[in-house]
Amino acid sequence: MGKTRSAPTLNDVAREAGVSTATVSRCLNSPERVIETTRQRVLQAVESLGYTPNFAARVMAAKRSFTIGAIIPTMDNAIFARGLQAFQDELRERGYTLLVSSSAYDPEAEREQIRTLVARGADGLLLIGHERDPEIYDYLDRHQVPSLVAWSYAPEAKRPSVGFSNASAMRELADSVLAAGHRRVAMISGLTQGNDRALSRVEGVRQALHAAGLGEGALTLIETPYEIDKGAEAFRQLMALDPRPTVVMCGNDVLAAGALREAKGMGIAVPEQVSVTGFDDIELAGIVSPALTTVHVPHREMGRKAARELVAMVEGTSAGQPVCISTHVVARQSLAAPPDPS
Repeated sequence: MGKTRSAPTLNDVAREAGVSTATVSRCLNSPERVIETTRQRVLQAVESLGYTPNFAARVMAAKRSFTIGAIIPTMDNAIFARGLQAFQDELRERGYTLLVSSSAYDPEAEREQIRTLVARGADGLLLIGHERDPEIYDYLDRHQVPSLVAWSYAPEAKRPSVGFSNASAMRELADSVLAAGHRRVAMISGLTQGNDRALSRVEGVRQALHAAGLGEGALTLIETPYEIDKGAEAFRQLMALDPRPTVVMCGNDVLAAGALREAKGMGIAVPEQVSVTGFDDIELAGIVSPALTTVHVPHREMGRKAARELVAMVEGTSAGQPVCISTHVVARQSLAAPPDPS
């Protein structure tokens, strides 16, 4: 029986590349500190030998796991895909690995996932939105695990955030709706219980209506899970009203896509008979017919900046700075003036 070949070591790589072990270590952990020719020589040695860094040794030396956890509300909704991909890409460039969990909008599931990620040694956590039991933040503080909130911007909050004002973004869209002449406004919102992003978007619409001199009852609101079928069902309920709304504002593009599908099935022309708007500007918004007027959220920019800030918090170079991401309304064909009442 032949001898089992031992795994290549750091010394083997150094010998192959003709450099010191310290240079190999710098090349793998801080490549920007090594000149290009040396870096390429080391990387070629790593590749030819099939060397894999000793992760356990790296963890012990740095007293970090080089792992970041992220807990998102759902994997079914494309709004998180872009931002999370950019977040992961930026982490990878900085030498960190991402672990992702999905809470299914369940606060207890999120609580359990936070504890599990901390127990597994996550150096920091990305959380979505600010609304959760304060005990969770106390738990993270006790364990000295930095956390950052994304998809929401609240500079006054205890936890730093990299995101945008959901209320301001939706208010800007509502102002466009009102400027088009609509006064009978309905909204299909995500469930607001435990979801500060959904609640803020509803508040943004209410703020615009109030500023336009419309009363408290000016908004017809339906809350429903973020699913195409649920958006379609809610749209059908709104079209049964008398008088029915002239515009249906949706809490995201997924709900809006469901509304458009149902409108087509009911023989209701959009935007000639009723206008429909979305939120997020995912790829779906430009594919559906008519294309959706919506709010563009720069998810990739948000993901990259969130990764940079969270890594800085983990490495002790930042206490956590709130970063506001700009959004804007994208005008497409699904919003027009209301139909002539005559």
